[in-house]
Amino acid sequence: MKFVKLLLVFLVINFSALGLGIVLMGDGPTSDWYTSLQQAPWTPANWVFGAAWTVVMLCFSIYMTLLYLKEPSKKIITLFIIQFLLNVAWNFVFFNQQHLALGMVVITALTLIITAFLVTYFQLMKLKNILLLPYVVWIGIATSLNLYILIYN
Repeated sequence: MKFVKLLLVFLVINFSALGLGIVLMGDGPTSDWYTSLQQAPWTPANWVFGAAWTVVMLCFSIYMTLLYLKEPSKKIITLFIIQFLLNVAWNFVFFNQQHLALGMVVITALTLIITAFLVTYFQLMKLKNILLLPYVVWIGIATSLNLYILIYN
């Protein structure tokens, strides 16, 4: 029962981050500004972003639940809060404020935080680290897309 309650908490928080990010990005990916940018050839279709983030947040919520049950610490919660803030901030900085370079800084910091989870808790989580892989892969793709846009625009 403790697992289910904690999982629900992480699901609500993580999907709230996605929802808040959508609100803060404004018209984001459909805006004239964004569609006029030179984009990476590997940029996925718009629907892929929603599907990918759904899988990422489902897996990340399970990962966080398992991690926190194994080691309930302020360090884990602090990393999680930083991840939350960076995730939400990127949408606002990149899409709403149209700051490509600052967006790159934010998404790089987010990439480092997700990598910190993987590296710091690798031994503790063992095979359960596979739940973090969708986030690692997707944030790597997102970072590369941001970098391409920064370089070519």
